[in-house]
Amino acid sequence: MSDNELGAYLRARREALKPADVGLPDGSRRRTPGLRRSELATVAGVSVEYLTRLEQGRDRNPSIQVLVSLAEALRLAPEERMHLRHLAKLSNGGIDLCPSAGFAPSRTVRPTVRALLDQLEPAPAALVNRLGEVIAHTMGFERLFGPIGLLEGEEPNLNRYVFADVRARIAFPDWDKVADEQAAALKYEAGTDDPYAGELIEELSFAAGESFTGRLSGPPVPPLMAPVQRMAHPEAGELRLTREPLDVAGGEQRIVVYLPADPGTADALDRLAGRHPGALRALTA
Repeated sequence: MSDNELGAYLRARREALKPADVGLPDGSRRRTPGLRRSELATVAGVSVEYLTRLEQGRDRNPSIQVLVSLAEALRLAPEERMHLRHLAKLSNGGIDLCPSAGFAPSRTVRPTVRALLDQLEPAPAALVNRLGEVIAHTMGFERLFGPIGLLEGEEPNLNRYVFADVRARIAFPDWDKVADEQAAALKYEAGTDDPYAGELIEELSFAAGESFTGRLSGPPVPPLMAPVQRMAHPEAGELRLTREPLDVAGGEQRIVVYLPADPGTADALDRLAGRHPGALRALTA
């Protein structure tokens, strides 16, 4: 990366906005594209001098409160907020984004667990850990969740997808219920005193704001899994799925198997797999 990626990104996002985008009058004789520094500073509640230091790379350690204010003022989408936070960490030397202390989440797939996943084909199934990271999955799971964007990137994460990817609100018609479940699971299974969970919670708090932080209030309780999870699949249409969690012995991993909740969903999953409709229905009967 260049010497001032954070400042360059802030300036690029500022110049991409028009005054009307943030509720300001669009005056004439503007010498620069987009918002002036003074306009962004006003909307974000920071001084022009401080914003100038950030853009010029003379200040590389903005607080999380300043980043939130700038993200709100710049109308950043969740993935853009995460990118801004990532650049801020890199700019002040925080190259390692994961805590160095604490019990690291398990990301090793035992051969017997891999063999079990193979036996579950063609059913959609995934091995996840306490942070919601998808560390192994069946081809059926890829056919189901790949088209909605869950498996993009090197470290797919159910929590990150639900709260920080705008596509999740389209993929899950009952998004509020899915979000309630994911937040409760993260808080109960990982705990806010877990440094690795804390890093993820900080990230999602910044990316999603109140839609995530509001769900972390109150004591941790076991998450209630909805009997049926609806999905709007771009190729198969609306699906109704039941889920069966299978705890893996000797660790904090579990296998989650997704099964059709009705004949129509079973036939749709068969079509996704290139199988004759009715095959999966017979398998799960």
